[in-house]
Amino acid sequence: MAKALKNISFVMPVLNEQHYLASAVESVFGQSVPGEMELVLALGPSKDGTDDVAKTLKKKYGTKLQLVKSPTGLTSASLNLGIAKSQYEVVIRVDAHSELPEGYAALGVEILNTTSAGNVGGMMVAKGTTNLQSAVAYGYNNRIGLGGGSFHVGGEAGVAESVYLGIYKKSVLEELSGFSETWVRGQDWELNQRIKAAGYKVWFDPRLKVGYYPRSSIKQLAKQFFKTGFWRGALTRRAPGDSALRYWIPPLLVIASLFWFPFWIYLVGIAVAALWAKELSLDQKQWLVVVLPVMHFGWGIGFWWGLVRGAKSL
Repeated sequence: MAKALKNISFVMPVLNEQHYLASAVESVFGQSVPGEMELVLALGPSKDGTDDVAKTLKKKYGTKLQLVKSPTGLTSASLNLGIAKSQYEVVIRVDAHSELPEGYAALGVEILNTTSAGNVGGMMVAKGTTNLQSAVAYGYNNRIGLGGGSFHVGGEAGVAESVYLGIYKKSVLEELSGFSETWVRGQDWELNQRIKAAGYKVWFDPRLKVGYYPRSSIKQLAKQFFKTGFWRGALTRRAPGDSALRYWIPPLLVIASLFWFPFWIYLVGIAVAALWAKELSLDQKQWLVVVLPVMHFGWGIGFWWGLVRGAKSL
């Protein structure tokens, strides 16, 4: 019988996160874990006060908080550097925009042990502190925004296409050489496909919920979704058969709006959806009418660009 996993290395890629880093780190160190733990911050070339925040946190947590420089700041490269620096048999990916609820790590390791999966994960639960960010969060958590992947809207526990963040066996990461640095975005999805191809399970459990603060300006949101769509298109170009139908809906909406589908009908549909969003205030509903088209068309335009260009830098 395999020895139960219990010691955890949390790994967090960090770039320009001075406003979120401290709360993300505090949520990690607030975890109850079954064994030893550490947190590795892979620090990219931030242009704000992120490095100063990291140094202050290092003084507070000492050897349990490791800092490693990531010259490019690319997520995949930062994750690989953090994993290489880590010392324990379980690697939990954490983002600086996320907050782990109490019990997340312990439950994740328990699921990892009981399922014998290579990676387990759960749901991204977006939340906001402003009306705009709350509207963006609603789009993340609702099928009308991101299309209904289980790690956004929930579902039954079991083998999955992909999961949010990830709780990995380090041995599996080492066997597969970690994250592919070809992919600026979508690297978690790509790694999960290699994990499954190698004969390991990727396991989704809706009890694993992680709080996430999405972009808080329209410009940031548009840039994020264009880039995410671009890399999804590039991944689809490489492996068309692995692309779920929901990934094609925004790109097809873009084409339809250009050639035959009246754009005003789409906007009416968005307005109706916003009115039905009962948990949002009036101001948040007004933002939602702006947010959803930015998400849909940013992704859709980016997807076509990535499908044409392939895995090239933006």
